[in-house]
Amino acid sequence: MIYLDNAATTMHKPQEVIDAVVQAMSSMGNAGRGANEASLSASRIIYDTRDRLCRLFGGENPRQIMFTNNSTESLNIAIKGLLEPGDHVITTMMEHNSVLRPLYEMERRGVRLTIVRADERGTVNLADIEDAIAPDTKMIVCTNGSNLTGNYVHIGRVGEIAHKHGLLFVVDASQTAGVFPINVQDMHIDVLCFTGHKALLGPQGTGGMYVREGLAVRPLKSGGSGIMTYSKTHPEQMPTALEAGTLNGHGIAGLNAALKYIENEGMDNIRAREQELMKRFYEGVKDIPGIKIYGDFDDMNRCAIVTLNIGDYDSSEVSDELLMEYGISTRPGGHCAPLMHEALGTVEQGAVRFSFSHYNTDEEVDTAIRAIQELAED
Repeated sequence: MIYLDNAATTMHKPQEVIDAVVQAMSSMGNAGRGANEASLSASRIIYDTRDRLCRLFGGENPRQIMFTNNSTESLNIAIKGLLEPGDHVITTMMEHNSVLRPLYEMERRGVRLTIVRADERGTVNLADIEDAIAPDTKMIVCTNGSNLTGNYVHIGRVGEIAHKHGLLFVVDASQTAGVFPINVQDMHIDVLCFTGHKALLGPQGTGGMYVREGLAVRPLKSGGSGIMTYSKTHPEQMPTALEAGTLNGHGIAGLNAALKYIENEGMDNIRAREQELMKRFYEGVKDIPGIKIYGDFDDMNRCAIVTLNIGDYDSSEVSDELLMEYGISTRPGGHCAPLMHEALGTVEQGAVRFSFSHYNTDEEVDTAIRAIQELAED
């Protein structure tokens, strides 16, 4: 199988990640729940992973890194834990449902929501974000990169807008964490939400968030913490405040190994290889008759995603043909990005997404190009 669905999850993981998970499952105790060596070892691995993530994202202190199951959980914590009825929040049409649905829920609770429109290429004019700011605006929340088109959002510029107006800035880095440089302090990011199983190359069920030092976020959950057992309320100090219950230590051990791999390989090298493969595919299919490609390719410094349709064919049918006839895995349909499909005009047809990993080969990309050529001729 040629796996070209890496924006959903990177299936090919470094061997070090697999080895770390297996090792952890045979030796790891429950972090913070005992003084035995198994428990202490778990605590050390979890702390080291916090530290590596903090350095990766330019944070102030490792305790400002919280672990969750995925970006969706992180975004729910941030959105529901910072907004109140009467607040105004700004987001964009580029967002995934992991941003939109919590915002719609908060809208029903009395939060005022503004969604900045995207153009036919799926891009948002950052000036429109600033124009939407009102006296009651509290937060801007947006993606760093579209999971549908691969369009990159210059979050540093959005952060400058938020900072200038004294607003909270929450970033969904699901498609960019681990492959694009992010510095939360330089970019004025108050909360950064990320997942471990995509570009960070870790196991599924791992994710997290950075929360700026001094920013209080209402917890989504409360319960076991390993400390302050006799208190009726959950501890307020970070990271425990947002980490009720036992962490996914086995998964975090794998994420730790993945971070070491990225450090050794070089994030810039990984991104350059993925973008090289993306460009190879894009150049190979863009001039095929009947092919429509979505997104902004004027700047190739973008997520390694190419999304297309063949004529009027349903995207699911095309994706099925690619799998059954060529052994190529892609993602059709709506991609949990309903407003982006509205902007692109693909609500009914959907679209076929090709997303690349540095583990993919030139030969695999060439096979995908040939498959699109042949399907377009039928």
